[in-house]
Amino acid sequence: MNKTLLPALLMLLVTSVSAQNNPTPKKKTTVDLSGRANDHLMLQLGSYSWAGRPDTIHTKGFSKSINVYFLFDFPFKTNPHFSVAVGPGIGTDMMYFNKTYVGIKDNTATIQFTNQSDTTHFKKTKLGMAWIEAPIELRYAFDPAHNEKSFKLALGVKVGALLNAHTRNKDFVNSNGAVIYQYIQKEASKKFFNGNRIVLSARAGWGHFSLFYNYQASSLFKENRGPNINPQSFGLTLSGL
Repeated sequence: MNKTLLPALLMLLVTSVSAQNNPTPKKKTTVDLSGRANDHLMLQLGSYSWAGRPDTIHTKGFSKSINVYFLFDFPFKTNPHFSVAVGPGIGTDMMYFNKTYVGIKDNTATIQFTNQSDTTHFKKTKLGMAWIEAPIELRYAFDPAHNEKSFKLALGVKVGALLNAHTRNKDFVNSNGAVIYQYIQKEASKKFFNGNRIVLSARAGWGHFSLFYNYQASSLFKENRGPNINPQSFGLTLSGL
């Protein structure tokens, strides 16, 4: 009996060791992304300001940025929580001034922001800019299969080209604010502005809504053509599709 038992025990031991050395491979977990919202369309509305603005430039009211982007989202095959989004878009910025003349078309070496509080001036003055942009975002979704119900983060950079820069002045008034002429004056020129810009961006939010922050790393004005100003904006993003 011992002769029969010993080979059986040896066979059992060999089988056990072999099983440990060749474990059953684990099944790879897959995430179904076929029905998720990829945040292709992004609409942004934010407060716009100038970092580095000299005290001699007087602004007022709610200066704003309005941006529209259509991005293609590409999830990482190795980790579906991450994705990269790229695509075209349009960014617009509007800065409002208080009793200030903006010499956007003047034949001067630098752009002039002239305080006119003690003389006749326009009641409302706005400087508007429009940019065509190519943003790229690195995104992270905590629940990639249900993007519309997930907490999300994104870091990115946007390269833009200036399409238009213009001023819009409304209602000519005296130093006391009494209207002299009611009319609208528009002037357009890009000669003082950098034709390209680089903007760093960050977003954080839940589902279709997120907060964004944009910081223009490049100066708004050309070197020696205006103050060294770096625009920034902060606001709300609505995304979907």
